[in-house]
Amino acid sequence: MAAPKNYRKRGRLVLLCVLMGTLWEIGRGQIHYSVPEESDKGSFVGNISKDLNLESQELAKHGVRIISRGRTQLFALNRKTGSLLTAGRIDREELCAQSTQCLVNINILAEGRGKLFGIEVEITDINDNNPKFQTENLEMKINEIAAPGTRYPLPEAVDPDVGMNSLQSYQLSPSHHFSLDVQTGDDRTLHPELVLEQALDREEEAAHHLVLIASDGGEPRRSSTVHIHVTVLDTNDNAPVFALPIYRVQVPENVPPGTRLLTVSASDPDEGANGEVAYRFWKISEKQSPLFQLNENTGEISTAESLDYEECAFYEMEIQAEDVGALLGRTKVLISVEDVNDNRPEVIITSLFSPVLENTLPGTVVAFLNVHDRDSGKNGQVVCNTPPNLPFQLEKSIDNYYRLVTYNYLDREKISMYNITVMASDLGTPSLSTETHITLYVADINDNPPTFPHVSYSAYIPENNPRGASVFTVMAHDPDSGKNAQVTYSVTEDIIMGSPLSSYVSINSDTGILYALCSFDYEHIQDLQLLVTASDGGDPSLSSNVSLILFVLDQNDNTPEILYPTFPTDGSTGVELAPRSAEPGYLVTKVVAVDRDSGQNAWLAYRLLKASEPGLFAVGLHTGEVRTARALLDRDALKQSLVVAVQDHGQPPLSATVTLTVAVADSIPDVLADLGSIGTPADPDDADLTLYLVVAVAAVSCVFLAFVIVLLALRLRRWHASRVLQASGGGLVGVPASHFVGVDGVRAFLQTYSHEVSLTADSRKSHVIFPQPNYVDTLISLESCEKNDSLLTSVDFRQCKDEAASVQRYSREKVD
Repeated sequence: MAAPKNYRKRGRLVLLCVLMGTLWEIGRGQIHYSVPEESDKGSFVGNISKDLNLESQELAKHGVRIISRGRTQLFALNRKTGSLLTAGRIDREELCAQSTQCLVNINILAEGRGKLFGIEVEITDINDNNPKFQTENLEMKINEIAAPGTRYPLPEAVDPDVGMNSLQSYQLSPSHHFSLDVQTGDDRTLHPELVLEQALDREEEAAHHLVLIASDGGEPRRSSTVHIHVTVLDTNDNAPVFALPIYRVQVPENVPPGTRLLTVSASDPDEGANGEVAYRFWKISEKQSPLFQLNENTGEISTAESLDYEECAFYEMEIQAEDVGALLGRTKVLISVEDVNDNRPEVIITSLFSPVLENTLPGTVVAFLNVHDRDSGKNGQVVCNTPPNLPFQLEKSIDNYYRLVTYNYLDREKISMYNITVMASDLGTPSLSTETHITLYVADINDNPPTFPHVSYSAYIPENNPRGASVFTVMAHDPDSGKNAQVTYSVTEDIIMGSPLSSYVSINSDTGILYALCSFDYEHIQDLQLLVTASDGGDPSLSSNVSLILFVLDQNDNTPEILYPTFPTDGSTGVELAPRSAEPGYLVTKVVAVDRDSGQNAWLAYRLLKASEPGLFAVGLHTGEVRTARALLDRDALKQSLVVAVQDHGQPPLSATVTLTVAVADSIPDVLADLGSIGTPADPDDADLTLYLVVAVAAVSCVFLAFVIVLLALRLRRWHASRVLQASGGGLVGVPASHFVGVDGVRAFLQTYSHEVSLTADSRKSHVIFPQPNYVDTLISLESCEKNDSLLTSVDFRQCKDEAASVQRYSREKVD
């Protein structure tokens, strides 16, 4: 038989394929591994860390991992050893069917490097499958007139293994009438045929039992059998013949179940029952059998289930036509499935680097995407794009992978999150598309200093404020987030009037509230200039400054202070001079006052509070000038007492008073002559005497009236006695009676006073100062000139004036 020769040819072909594959891998420069199928889970495949030039401890650091399109992952990566391992048992036949070479491509992503590596793993075959017949028993009918040498096709066994592990030979159990011949097709498949060696005689042996054995070339060798029951029939000398040796048909994958594909037709020239033909599938795979149905009477082939181009694009089967005489005719049917654009592109996010720092350079990879379309041709060609108004773009990577990279700088303060829509569209007609949404967050960096709403601030605080009072609040905004947006406030230290600024104010570092640490006095300090700094919590910290002027508002806390007239320090009383010839409006004096406050608190108003002669003098409301309101009359008293009040316009108003003594005289001698009549100004509080004081005064008045009556009686008596003395010429001759008083016949000298007179150059502004009384040994008394007591004897006024002149001369001499 030709089996040994075939084995040698196949072995050479396998070696040639292996050699070509090795050269192809070297040319590609792709990492290549191989692993036998059915290996235990965790079996070693290859050393990834070595082939990628990475230490095993760096695999986790660089984020090295396996990515796929969502299918079952066949391999796993051991991050500790850097080895590629099997993730489970791998069935090569299920994965690659009967392909000569089974290659699985996987991709390794190194996120830290932003690179993808392609790895090719070859799944080598092991002899784990037996050759298998579609049936275990075969019924064959052979006419007894069949000539020796007639060939009858036998069922073929299928072995999903490849190479030497696949089907290698057939054997037939020993028989005198039959032998086995194996033909090798163009695709190097084996076709067993039953050869009739001797003529059959139904009457001698009506049935024959044969066993066909199919064996592979693996180690250990595997085989399977089919039992053939041959029935010898009577004569039927014409076999059915198909109109075409091969039937071809193309059908779109979206045809509904029950759609007729084609009809095969075979003719049998025999007549009657021997010409009737029945159709059935002769050679069809297990996977194809449920998809199609054959009408055994008409030969019509139709779909039983929906077809899927992505599952299988080509079907091949054989149809057998058999007449009642068991004569057979066969034809081949080839069904091509046309692809229809019925699959949308699939987009899988294999890696997403989120959040991304806002200072990331353009060209930085933020995501890896895998795009796949199960369709073929243009229906499977996918185009991806992103919206044009986003700072991202897609770049093609290896295989069907795309990189999403930045092409512009990001700013978290403007946009902190991006919803990126990736549109994947195929080139089919009509085009199908898929939208994938990626949410990318932008991480903050400290790139914005705190900012104040205004360039500068002004704050106001009333003086005499309580310590610790809240003055003002500054607020700065930082558009960053987290610690980068936590603002703290501080005041730059400075020296104000010899004291540190921190002794005046402080600021709450968290809230920006400014507090006064002391009670301000407007008369001492009117404003403070501060520099407030706002700093964020970033690393490094950013800050900004703003100027703040704190104005102290005046309060009415100072009483007006009278500068003029001032009282001498020795306790004497000042007197202003007003001549009796003064016209109305004559300026007597001017009250000068100041107020340490400001504004309306320092606006002063003058008014005449009390006067001994109402209507005689007037005070300027704003000037404080004391002027005569009318002409002076002789009846006006020499001494005029004025109480002038000075009041500010504060709330509540504060005031001060001053008492002026005005001497009404035409000249200084007149002032000196009448000086004794100037008494102490009345107390302005006399109006406030109580009822008890009034009663007391009334009682004293009654007593005084009684005393006057008694004195009058004594006066009359004394007058009479003086007449007697004058007549007798005795007593004190030349001494005026007004200079002494006699009580009960006892005469005593009156105590007299001497007065110092100081005159200014301006007689209109003359001041007469009255010190405390001094006792002098003189019998001249000004008081005796001024007083015209009814109890004393009358005095010649000219004599008093002469005495006053002598007193004046005496005073001047004393001054000199």
